[in-house]
Amino acid sequence: FFFHPHPAIRDSSTSRGLGDVYKRQSMDTAFSSEDLKFQSDVREFISNNYPKELKDSIGTKRKTGKELSRDDLMSWHKILGKHNGWSAPGWPKQYGGAEFSPTQKYIFEQECARAECQYIMPFGVNMVGPVIYTFGNDEQKAKHLPGILSGDVFWCQGYSEPGSGSDLASLKTSAVKEGDHYVVNGQKTWTTLAQHADWIFCLVRTNPDAEKPQQGISFLLIDMKTPGITVRPIKLMDGSHEVNETWFDNVKVPVENLIGQENMGWTYAKFLLAHERSGIAGVARSKKALERIKQIASAEMSYGEPLIQDPAFKSKIANAELELSSLEYTELRTLAKDSAGKGPGPESSLLKIKGTDIQQMVTELAMEAVGYYANPHLGTTLSNEYVGPDYATNLSGSYFNFRKASIYGGSNEIQRNIIAKMVLGL
Repeated sequence: FFFHPHPAIRDSSTSRGLGDVYKRQSMDTAFSSEDLKFQSDVREFISNNYPKELKDSIGTKRKTGKELSRDDLMSWHKILGKHNGWSAPGWPKQYGGAEFSPTQKYIFEQECARAECQYIMPFGVNMVGPVIYTFGNDEQKAKHLPGILSGDVFWCQGYSEPGSGSDLASLKTSAVKEGDHYVVNGQKTWTTLAQHADWIFCLVRTNPDAEKPQQGISFLLIDMKTPGITVRPIKLMDGSHEVNETWFDNVKVPVENLIGQENMGWTYAKFLLAHERSGIAGVARSKKALERIKQIASAEMSYGEPLIQDPAFKSKIANAELELSSLEYTELRTLAKDSAGKGPGPESSLLKIKGTDIQQMVTELAMEAVGYYANPHLGTTLSNEYVGPDYATNLSGSYFNFRKASIYGGSNEIQRNIIAKMVLGL
């Protein structure tokens, strides 16, 4: 990667603008005094306001795999939503968001990861929210944005279908306009946390005869309480209920719930996916996970010495840190571009590929670090009492869960095709 600095990076001899800094070779990554003040404020706010009950719930989940409740998932969101719009760091202030600068967003994410805060559910804040305030009308903004910001309304995503995942343009869920309603029929799958959702944003086919399949798709907002919607759980290998299949049987959706223009949904979907892919990178969380792995490797022994001293394992840690550092600077470059009003482009595909690759690498390293205890069956007695160290519990659950990271948000193979077309011109 070619590393461009972000707005927090200062010329070592002057405080020139970003464009001037780009031209110079001598730089450091020190935050400005304003940045450091903001970092201190964020750290103090988390220390004083992050709920102990939520911290305990997450600790229990890590040890036992017990699922978090809807209240657990949204409690931190609600607290941040009451504090100057911090639940939506990138939203404009005119819509109630914090409108953080790229540097502030970076600091905020780093501090939340450092404190191991529950992450904000992305479906409302990072996905449908920006679509609504960018392409929606005034009535849609007034109706939906406050609930997303406050965390009172839980959203889920209706994109993938059986047979239409990476090839999303082939989706078949139909929406036929009848008077002042659309009648929706079809099925969505892998609907994450739909069991908690109040609303779902869906891609639906409104013109089955379009010349290109992308041209016949619309973007609908659907109330999950509408008659005809059925949510069925898809149990994962570890028994958890994270994803679902969602069925639509003659579901009547008011025409006023159409975002933008009919048959223009593919444009809005691409806008949303670019934001989703940028967020998937998860740099701050991966940095925290690597810190934990080094702590584990310092406690685990290999041939009479701490595993962290083993040259082969140490090399794997170093490689992961180098990959993560490269990704971090690429993310900062993307944030700088975003701050210039250009929005995420093909860089989001690069962030998605490398971010999920590193997440999988990190979970694999964690499994390797604990060795025998990574196996949830070998690590328990006949009475199902876990006999390994606390830090080893449920690592296998995380490992297997992150196998899907290279698929959701558009598979990494598709992202490579996007890069080949948009960046390399192939």
